[in-house]
Amino acid sequence: MRYILITLAFIFTLQTAEAQLFKKEKVIYDANQGRGTTDFKFLRWGYFLGINNYDFNFDYNEDFRDIYVRRSPGFSVGLIGNMRVNSFLDLRFEPGLFISTRELTYSPEYFQGTTFNESDLIREVKSTYVHLPLLLKVSTKRINNFKPFIVGGFSTAINLSSNEDNPDDNSKGQFRTKTSPLFYELGFGIDFYLFNFKFTPSIRGLFGINDELVRDNDANSPWTSNIASMKTRGLFINFTFQ
Repeated sequence: MRYILITLAFIFTLQTAEAQLFKKEKVIYDANQGRGTTDFKFLRWGYFLGINNYDFNFDYNEDFRDIYVRRSPGFSVGLIGNMRVNSFLDLRFEPGLFISTRELTYSPEYFQGTTFNESDLIREVKSTYVHLPLLLKVSTKRINNFKPFIVGGFSTAINLSSNEDNPDDNSKGQFRTKTSPLFYELGFGIDFYLFNFKFTPSIRGLFGINDELVRDNDANSPWTSNIASMKTRGLFINFTFQ
């Protein structure tokens, strides 16, 4: 239902903005209490809604069949703090809440020589991230009511569902990950200038820097012993309002 609501809001915004965006006359972005465009404010604020899709990238110690990651779209919501550097550069802080679920499926060859059940081949990894990115936004010159940009930077997160300190491991059904992963991010988007606000759809990729796996207590665990590193990667589609 939440994805349907986001899609409907996006379509409604585009319908409302169509006449404004495709006219030759430049819109004066007037959400600054009648004082003209907020692009020239040193600090400005906004919020975003979005959809995320998280994955894992594995490196292995031995050449077994890859662990299959079944991904599910998640929901994102957050705030934006924007600091203007000049006409083309902005420094942005975008704290948000990102909810995602991934399901890992192991090949039976990981359990050779052991007794296992079908349920042992599947581990669900639920993640609730408090996502904390610091980004540099590089924009082109404004073209009528459009301004394309690229964005990149570094981020960390607090994974509220990590189970890092849980003494139970996969032998008791608990797949554990680290609480504070590190990432770098790259993306692009377009600012659309409307009469009362600025609407920005954007796409951004996220790439893990550090190994996020908390290994099982048994050094020969079939779930973690063959994993050299496990790093998050993800795709974000955000709709921003300023």
